[in-house]
Amino acid sequence: MEFPEDFNQLELLDTHGHLIPRGASSQWTTSQDEELEAGDHSEDWFLEMEESLKDKPTELILWAAENNRRPTVDQVLTADPSLVHCCDEDGYTPLHRAAYGGHVEVVSALLANKSRVNACTIDGWTPLHSACRWSRVSVASCLLQHGAKLNVQTNGGLTPLHLAAAYSSSSKTESVQTLELLLSQRHLTPGLRSNSGETPADVARRSGPHHFLFEMVEDCVSVVPY
Repeated sequence: MEFPEDFNQLELLDTHGHLIPRGASSQWTTSQDEELEAGDHSEDWFLEMEESLKDKPTELILWAAENNRRPTVDQVLTADPSLVHCCDEDGYTPLHRAAYGGHVEVVSALLANKSRVNACTIDGWTPLHSACRWSRVSVASCLLQHGAKLNVQTNGGLTPLHLAAAYSSSSKTESVQTLELLLSQRHLTPGLRSNSGETPADVARRSGPHHFLFEMVEDCVSVVPY
């Protein structure tokens, strides 16, 4: 599907957000069983899934990264290190999948195996975009420490800060912490505009309860007399 240059990706997230992968609850799977939360599955279920995918290493590592199966990720990469760079039809790598799932140990393992920290999907999303969209603050911090581009924009002009400002996760604490993490970064460019013309602060005022945090990056006015 092609979009005009000024389309609003945030509106698309509101209307089609249920189709976007978000860890174990992703709807980009092949069966209804896989739409359940990871906590709803037994260890036997995971082992059966791994067995069914053993002859499909690309699918296996993508699935394992999304479902926080660190030993399986390690096993696949030992057999074929190049699979750290594989992706699905939408350009999501194992690192993207681990990032939106909030799986810090898997993220660390993938980065240790030289996963590209700034790999882009067909929509221009990096793993940092994925982490910030779902308020995965620990993952976002890890990615930034490994060189994730802070101000990178998607095809719709969205930065990780736009996505963090637009979404409040089920954990209010993690939403706030994700915004604080990004806003505290020295090289942040907070005024970048999306294709629809909005800055992250604009998005926060419109859609979130944490717009006051953007005072951290506002220009200060000195009141001290000369």
